Amino acid sequence: MPNGEIVISVIVTTYNWPEALTLCLGSLYVQQDSRFEIIIADDGSNANNLALNKACCENSPVDIHYAYHEDSGFRAGTIRNKAVALSRGEYLLFIDGDCVLLPDFIAKHRRLAAMGYFVPGNRVLLSPKFTQEVIGQQLSLHYQPFYYFLFLRLQNKINRVSAFLQLPLGFLRQLQPKKWQKAMTCNLGVWKNDFLAVNGFDELFEGWGYEDSDLVIRLIHAGVKRKEGRFAVPVLHLWHPQNDRQQHDKNFQRLQERLDQPDFISAKQGISQYLE
Repeated sequence: MPNGEIVISVIVTTYNWPEALTLCLGSLYVQQDSRFEIIIADDGSNANNLALNKACCENSPVDIHYAYHEDSGFRAGTIRNKAVALSRGEYLLFIDGDCVLLPDFIAKHRRLAAMGYFVPGNRVLLSPKFTQEVIGQQLSLHYQPFYYFLFLRLQNKINRVSAFLQLPLGFLRQLQPKKWQKAMTCNLGVWKNDFLAVNGFDELFEGWGYEDSDLVIRLIHAGVKRKEGRFAVPVLHLWHPQNDRQQHDKNFQRLQERLDQPDFISAKQGISQYLE
């Protein structure tokens, strides 16, 4: 099937921040490419924020669905598995609900998608003060020209401007097929069949840290290669305080063990439980 005919499922992870989700969905609602659906992956927002989140979904111009579970700590991998189980697309795009997308984000990811590859994009971080400004005024960052972001960089409101450069890198995007570092689910494209083949996210990774790295490592073990998305598909990432990192060391140790096991492919506790 040609890439232009596939349906893309955009998995948007969120937790108790409807103001950010409003901006994120607003940038999805004005995408140039409309052949996609949205699945909200809500990791346990409280009742008030859940209602606000769902209100943000009411004006969606594309199909939108909602996956939710009760708050039991950071379980992003679990709720993403549940969201993917609701999806109908052939290609998955994972983003965070505190990211703002440029209008050609989905169109560019569609062009980059290639069988046998996953595509990590990169991100531009907003400063804490500028994030407050964007949230307070609900600024529309997604329509701004390059020189606007250059001006923001000069004011130290964002951490880089190079990510907005559009470079036709061609075969250079495939030079590091087994690189797992800096492939994050705030901006990651992967074929659904490849995701299912490795049993999705491993829900043994609870608490912040490395559930996305583990996914990418198992994809590489399964023969799926990296195709670089930098200089094509950036996201603007709103600042927020660090998540609780009490499970960091435990998760990192598990990740290190799996790096040394090239035959470890399938998540021990993955998406299969939701596909009965």
